[in-house]
Amino acid sequence: MSTSKISLCLLLCLSFFTCINSDELQILLNLKTSLKDSKSNIFSSWVSNNHFCNFTGITCNSNRSSVQEIELSNRNLTGTVPFDSICQLQALNKLSLGLNSLYGTISKDLNKCVKLQYLDLGNNFFSGSFPDISSLSELQHLYLNLSGFSGVFPWTSLGNMTNLVSLSVGDNPFHPTPFPNQVVKLNKLSWLYLANCSIEGQIPVEIGNLTELINLELSDNNISGKIPSEIGNLVKLWQLELYNNQLSGKLPVGLRNLTNLANFDASANFLEGDLSEVRFLTNLVTLQLFENQFSGEVPAELGKFKKLVNLSLYTNKLTGALPQELGSWADFDFIDVSENLFTGPIPPDMCKRGTMKSLLVLQNKFTGEIPASYANCLTLERFRVSNNSLKGTVPAGIWGLPKVTIIDLALNQIEGSITKDIENAKALAQLFAGYNRLSGELPEEISKATSLVAIELNNNQFSGKIPASIGELKQLSSLKLQNNMLSGSIPESMGSCDSLSDLNMAYNLLSGQIPSSLGSLPTLNSLNLSENKLSGQIPESLSSLRLVILDLSNNGLTGRIPDSLSIEAYNGSFTGNSGLCSQTVNSFQRCSKKSRISKDVVTLIICFAVGTAILLVAIPCYFYLKRREKDDRDRSLKKESWNVNPFRELILTEDEILDSIKQENVIGKGGSGNVYKVVLSNGKELAVKHIWNADPHGGHRRIRSSTPILGKRAQRSREFDAEVQTLSSIRHVNVVNLYCSITSEDSSLLVYEYLPNGSLWDRLHTLKKLELDWETRYEIAVGAAKGLEYLHHGCARPVIHRDVKSSNILLDEFLKPRIADFGLARIVQSNGGKDTTHVIAGTTGYIAPEYGYTSKVDEKSDVYSFGVVLMELVTGKKPIEPEYGENKDIVIWVCSHFNSKESVLTLVDSSIPETFKENAVEILRIAVLCTARQPALRPTMRSVVQMLEEAEPCNLVGIVISKDGATKKIEGKQSEKINLDS
Repeated sequence: MSTSKISLCLLLCLSFFTCINSDELQILLNLKTSLKDSKSNIFSSWVSNNHFCNFTGITCNSNRSSVQEIELSNRNLTGTVPFDSICQLQALNKLSLGLNSLYGTISKDLNKCVKLQYLDLGNNFFSGSFPDISSLSELQHLYLNLSGFSGVFPWTSLGNMTNLVSLSVGDNPFHPTPFPNQVVKLNKLSWLYLANCSIEGQIPVEIGNLTELINLELSDNNISGKIPSEIGNLVKLWQLELYNNQLSGKLPVGLRNLTNLANFDASANFLEGDLSEVRFLTNLVTLQLFENQFSGEVPAELGKFKKLVNLSLYTNKLTGALPQELGSWADFDFIDVSENLFTGPIPPDMCKRGTMKSLLVLQNKFTGEIPASYANCLTLERFRVSNNSLKGTVPAGIWGLPKVTIIDLALNQIEGSITKDIENAKALAQLFAGYNRLSGELPEEISKATSLVAIELNNNQFSGKIPASIGELKQLSSLKLQNNMLSGSIPESMGSCDSLSDLNMAYNLLSGQIPSSLGSLPTLNSLNLSENKLSGQIPESLSSLRLVILDLSNNGLTGRIPDSLSIEAYNGSFTGNSGLCSQTVNSFQRCSKKSRISKDVVTLIICFAVGTAILLVAIPCYFYLKRREKDDRDRSLKKESWNVNPFRELILTEDEILDSIKQENVIGKGGSGNVYKVVLSNGKELAVKHIWNADPHGGHRRIRSSTPILGKRAQRSREFDAEVQTLSSIRHVNVVNLYCSITSEDSSLLVYEYLPNGSLWDRLHTLKKLELDWETRYEIAVGAAKGLEYLHHGCARPVIHRDVKSSNILLDEFLKPRIADFGLARIVQSNGGKDTTHVIAGTTGYIAPEYGYTSKVDEKSDVYSFGVVLMELVTGKKPIEPEYGENKDIVIWVCSHFNSKESVLTLVDSSIPETFKENAVEILRIAVLCTARQPALRPTMRSVVQMLEEAEPCNLVGIVISKDGATKKIEGKQSEKINLDS
């Protein structure tokens, strides 16, 4: 070939490669324009006068002529991905865009990237379905987890990817599908992540063919049936995650073969049988099998496991003793074996290496003493051994562990005293040691544990004085010292415990006077000082408290009972104090003039007499004017004889109320009558509910009726009696205040506090809706829950509301909620029986399903109705809407969307900002728990309050990790069983 021809050939080749280089440069610059770099400034090198092989994140082939890899994962990128141009990079074999904020749909142009061996689009915000990628036959690593894809995943396209090593498509709201058979044919797989992607049915026996697997994660699906014994073929497994499914049966024979297994989690299933197969898994680091039905003993071999740091077996039926060497070999982290039937001693050496954080063995049958070794466990944060049969004394150092936040020793047979070491417990928030045999004096040093929120030392043998320094505990909310042998006086300093809400010192030997400083506690709502030797007068300062429970009975108190405490709500609160007197409580002697008349009282009496004289003069004039009015209703009301029954201190007259019972003041209507707004002469606003008593023929008297029923006496409304009985005894910030009742033969009036912002229904379902932002909705949910919690758990006898709904949740001037309308409420009888009725009580859409098959009503019916309210708060929808379909309500509608994350997010009210939608979904999950069809599966209101508080918007943190190239989201798996009802 001539020299000229060779030169021409070289020139053509050079032109060809220059053209290729120019094309690839332009493709990358096009990618740059599609993506935004918010923080890392990664695209600063992506400029036209720089060779594209020098671009950050770009790797070229050996002769720097073509792009082979694009590595832009975890770079804070946003925007859409132009696959139509990217796939023109002919040599591209790696495209890594995971852990960014990319969005949009994925086009079918992805199929043109035929050389791809590595594709990572995980942890992004894509939408729509993922396309068929059958042409990517060279693919070895596919990461699509937590990417936002939905619809039907193209499992069939995996059939061509016989070289696939890593497959991670979990945490996507795909349509439900049986376990994909295409996956078990990929026998080169080493990493398989299919958690939380709507897989149903059973695990196929062919899973045993994937013998190269190192990681297998199938958690958070709807997988049922047994774990196939063929899983024992996967001898290379390092991690096996099967939690939160519906698996049943025993751990399969052959599981013992997985001797390389480090992490095994099959918790929250229906597995049963013993744990014998686990005894061979000597390389285990974490073992979590909680919330199943396992029985039998924990294999002794677990005590020899050299790497085990995390053991969680709570809520099973396990028996026998725990291996005594358990946790003594590695840097042990925590144990939770609560709610089983374990016996024998607590293993002593789990904190041998000084790394343990939680020891949780509550609700078992452990015996022996608390091992002394834990007194030196300075890393311990949670120490819970309650409800066992432990004896002996508490090792002194345990009282003063520097990081411990809870010490729970209750319901054992522990003796000894609380030592001075407690001054070192700077993080201690909860001290539960009730129902033991502890004795001695309470140390003054307890006031140095300044983080204390709850102290429960009731039902022990403590003696001596209550430390005078206890007022230094500024965060203390609950102090329970009842049923001990404490003596001396109640410290005046207790009035400095500004957070105190529950104080119980009953059944002790306390003497002296009740400190007036208790009246300055702003949040105190329960005070029980009964069965002591207290003397002197009841401090007037207690009148300023909003007490739900007050019990001063069986002491040596003398003098006048303050008028504001002489109300029906406190009946029985003062019995057993023979020296007390009262002008209003019939069971006490009348106070003598000497004991009760002062100059101020004389002045008041004179004013009252003058006022009465004026009133007597005004009454004839008043009736004369009223007779001239045409309104039959008003004349009817005035003809009746009224009886005022006060429950709270309030200055008003019958006339001020009766004058306002007219049409123009109606602010609400109900089946039993109207609700009126009343403004007193002093400017105070009230709400008055007017209830006509049921007539003998079963109807209600109409407001225009001016002729009384002749020959029959009208019967008192059962609704009225129920509401008065309930509300008159209740004091809670989230329950509406009832000031008094005014009754006559034909009708009754209930006088409430007026709440200016109407009901939650009005705010959610009328034009006022936009005024409720998400933070306000959350606070309303928590407040209403606390009100119901009090009704169920805080009253002497539980109160069942029976008509919980958004229209019965009223809002004050600060949009704080009050539970209202107790017309259907019933107080549960003290003998444990429940009220029964053959009439379904409540409102359509809120009524629990058990009304259809039982006449018994309990607290769980209220929990169901409250769950509906939570759904209203999150979705903005009414309980009954046409869009739900025929014979369907909001509960069925919400539950039908819980098949995928994307579907759930569509339920959230569009007015809620994007930043709060994940939080709103958390509240919706609580609502679903509350509306479980079986009452036994619903949480208590106490549990609901705790769950809501834990879901506070500022507390929600998402954690995203990457391990061995597979990115995924970890969503805070539960590692401790908390007894929510304790």
